[in-house]
Amino acid sequence: MNTPKYDADPYHFGFSLGFNKMDFSIHNSDIFWGLDSVRSVENKEMLGFQLGIVSSLRLGEYFDLRFLPGLNFGQRNISYVLKSKKDTAYYTHEMKIESIFLDFPLLLKYKAARLNNYRPYLIGGASVRYDLASQKKIKEEEKPKIRLNPLDFYYELGFGIDFYLPYFKLSTELKLAVGIMNVLNRDNTEFTSSIGKMNSKLILLSFHFE
Repeated sequence: MNTPKYDADPYHFGFSLGFNKMDFSIHNSDIFWGLDSVRSVENKEMLGFQLGIVSSLRLGEYFDLRFLPGLNFGQRNISYVLKSKKDTAYYTHEMKIESIFLDFPLLLKYKAARLNNYRPYLIGGASVRYDLASQKKIKEEEKPKIRLNPLDFYYELGFGIDFYLPYFKLSTELKLAVGIMNVLNRDNTEFTSSIGKMNSKLILLSFHFE
């Protein structure tokens, strides 16, 4: 067995790298079907990357408390099918919504019994995310474009496997983070009035080095 006394230490630190896929859950507003200008609103998730710091506190043989602050870089595209003002034809307008999330997740990790140099686990908890890119100036060529509210709260669930290597531990982790707040920043246009609620979602694949 590699590093047989690793789990007896009260705390560990390290760093994390990984990928993310950002998405929206879009709910139509009550007046959506009454709008002549908007026919449909669809979102497309995009691939991004993440980096962060790992701090883990041992609570017992099978439980750890983990704080994983970091940065998530990504993008989501929203496509509107709109009616032309000149005639009855429809056209598509796509908005590229970039996000840079400052993450503050606090998670509880439940570990199964170690088998040689492997140990599967479940993880869950809550996080606060602040979108640093939500309030940046919109370029003229990007207009019209909606804005997002910067602050959101998430619940997170996932699983992973700890690999005990000769000098450190590598963990691969897959996690779902679902925002509970409406991140749509409303204005007086059909682009926001057609949406009743918009929630943020992330799928995160992380590699933790501790």
